[in-house]
Amino acid sequence: MDSFSTVIRTASHEQHVEAETSTFMSDLLGGRLGVDAYARYTEQLWFVYEALESGAERLASDPVAGPFIQPELFRLTALERDLAHLRGPRWRAGVTALPATRAYADRVRECAATWPAGYIAHHYTRYLGDLSGGQIIRDKAEKTWGFEKKGDGVRFYVFEGIANPAAFKRSYRELLDGVRADDLEKQRVVTECKRAFALNTAVFRALGEEFPLSA
Repeated sequence: MDSFSTVIRTASHEQHVEAETSTFMSDLLGGRLGVDAYARYTEQLWFVYEALESGAERLASDPVAGPFIQPELFRLTALERDLAHLRGPRWRAGVTALPATRAYADRVRECAATWPAGYIAHHYTRYLGDLSGGQIIRDKAEKTWGFEKKGDGVRFYVFEGIANPAAFKRSYRELLDGVRADDLEKQRVVTECKRAFALNTAVFRALGEEFPLSA
């Protein structure tokens, strides 16, 4: 019988690939979009992580979600440094959430408030993605737009508190395997993982409409 972490990864593989291969992300990583598109994407991330981390402290004592609340993962402070670098010190006055981003953040906030196991689904899809594919984005951003290596502009992707990402991801998957939930609840979590990827893909689609490549 497959472990829960394997079930999640396998069941959400199609949605994961769809998100990774979106037109916007392909154009961004291919260097075909300017730094403004990267900055706009970073803005959207801020809204999602604000929803993800604003409810984290309250969930720290929860028997289901609590073990996943690990401060070394938190990204909001790094995102704010990146936005100050990308948009200037008054960046807060200018950031706006796309409707797709608002829907994503609202769902994360709803799960944080009412369904700890569902919150885990969003926690998993975001943070493990940042530790994996996010490193490709960091590398491309440094090379394409000349950010200082692991400096302002790409700090979101730099996990200074995690010395060994591979080992951390293994321990994270062990947490998933030991999550306190019955089979029905686990299936609901798998479904929420798929929803999380779909919400993320919708943000990419909206960004692609905002930054179309000229024919």
